[in-house]
Amino acid sequence: MLNPGDIATSFELVSDTGATVRLDDLKGKRVIVYFYPKADTPGCTKQACAIQDIGPQISDAGVTVIGISPDPPEKLAKFRTKYGLDFILLSDPEHAAAEAYGAWGEKSMYGKKYMGIIRSHAAVDESGKIVAIKNKVKPLETAALWEVWKDS
Repeated sequence: MLNPGDIATSFELVSDTGATVRLDDLKGKRVIVYFYPKADTPGCTKQACAIQDIGPQISDAGVTVIGISPDPPEKLAKFRTKYGLDFILLSDPEHAAAEAYGAWGEKSMYGKKYMGIIRSHAAVDESGKIVAIKNKVKPLETAALWEVWKDS
């Protein structure tokens, strides 16, 4: 599990546009990385739209947002288009990035246990260090994460 002060684990994943995105390529920028279970579901839509709603504030603070799910790029592209999302969406079908950030684990629904994405987020500073990280977040919590840099 990563903690504040740790170097953020790098990843290389395919975006909804088919481009390869590497966290290392974003060094020098502030980044919010968030993990969500499935595109276009109620909680994940609420989370993405809350981020989108404060997009100008986030970009004015110089923060890049990356949403990561196990969905294929094609599904992510439909999600982006449907809700007009203007941040990066990445596909993590093998859940390697999710595991590295503690966002993959046992879940339970209707008494049945299974492995899946645990809604999580992390703030990474310009040097690549974790500033804040939290697992088991509520959908609306991620939108407020940019505030770690709001006054800096």
